[in-house]
Amino acid sequence: MDKNFSRRQFVTAAAAAGSLAAFGTISPASANPSAGELVVSAERKQTWKKVGSTIYGAKADDSGPIGGGQGYKRIVTKGDFVAEDVETLIEALGKAKPGQVVFIPGNAVIDMTTFIYIHKTTLNVSEGVTLASDRGYNGSPGAQITSDSLETPLIIQIMGPNVRVTGIRLQGPNPKRYLDHHKRAFGKGGPGHTYYYQFPISTGINVKFPKAEIDNCEISAFSHAGVNLSDGNGHQVHHNYIHKCQYSGLGYGVALDNADAMIEYNLFNENRHSIAGTGRTGCSYTARHNVHGDISLSHCFDMHGGRDRKDNTNIAGTLIEIYNNTFYAPQTAVVIRGVPQEKCNVRQNWLTTHQDAKAGVRAEEKTFVTDNLYGENPSGPA
Repeated sequence: MDKNFSRRQFVTAAAAAGSLAAFGTISPASANPSAGELVVSAERKQTWKKVGSTIYGAKADDSGPIGGGQGYKRIVTKGDFVAEDVETLIEALGKAKPGQVVFIPGNAVIDMTTFIYIHKTTLNVSEGVTLASDRGYNGSPGAQITSDSLETPLIIQIMGPNVRVTGIRLQGPNPKRYLDHHKRAFGKGGPGHTYYYQFPISTGINVKFPKAEIDNCEISAFSHAGVNLSDGNGHQVHHNYIHKCQYSGLGYGVALDNADAMIEYNLFNENRHSIAGTGRTGCSYTARHNVHGDISLSHCFDMHGGRDRKDNTNIAGTLIEIYNNTFYAPQTAVVIRGVPQEKCNVRQNWLTTHQDAKAGVRAEEKTFVTDNLYGENPSGPA
């Protein structure tokens, strides 16, 4: 039976325990780390467990491995336009019509640094267009689109509904935490936001129209957000590897404002918050079958509340569903910083480094935490 959280208090409900069945294992290509980086320790091969007939934690689907890459079933290998450099890519995106594909070969490197720094260029993807490379196809890493300039406000702007970005490696300029800068800005007697925002921030993809699909990408090193869903409904962010978005004070893998999204089958690591929402009315997400690696600067999945926005409410989004995720990071897995308008359900997750709900989740009313597994060797759900 579900039990609601009272304000700042946590009550867990024990579910009937069944016998533990065999562990599920990560597919050999599930992590697809760059340059041999080990995202999940080699000895940790399990991302899900089966108890009775119930699956706990993240389990890959028929589309391919968690995190995408080799074995992903929806890889794009050709397009209506082919671009191998910045100028050709900008020209192709300007010509592409709904239903068409702009393809970048997997060995290409699109260096946007000078275009962004001098011309303030963004890659604008129009309604119904797919921007694609072939990450995971016959060992392809996928084309890289990158900028080295710390002044990289945005690389890709979605300009209409039904846009897909797939199979690319999108690398920003800032994989660092800058803890000292945050402390100087917001420590005792610090100058605050005015000083903090003198240092530039960067964003990978910005979406403000409905039904964007971001899949099979590797997205890294953006100080604000790898994927920023600023508006629109029906977004899908799935089968991506999103990491090193960890600038202290910001640092989001996927950020949502006036938007809702399905966020699933992603591999997250080394972000400040891998998923975060502003908590405004209408801000909602479902997070399922994601794996969070060993490293997180702060709590992993988040929804801000009214105190963060200073809008005289305690609203923390509208509807949040968090289920069948696996967390390896020692930081708190889920923090809901207020009261959702409808509810937040946290269920059937595997929190491998936390012993109970109080250690793994922080929330207030209308957040229900039930039927999860805790610890590396859980005796049963709680």
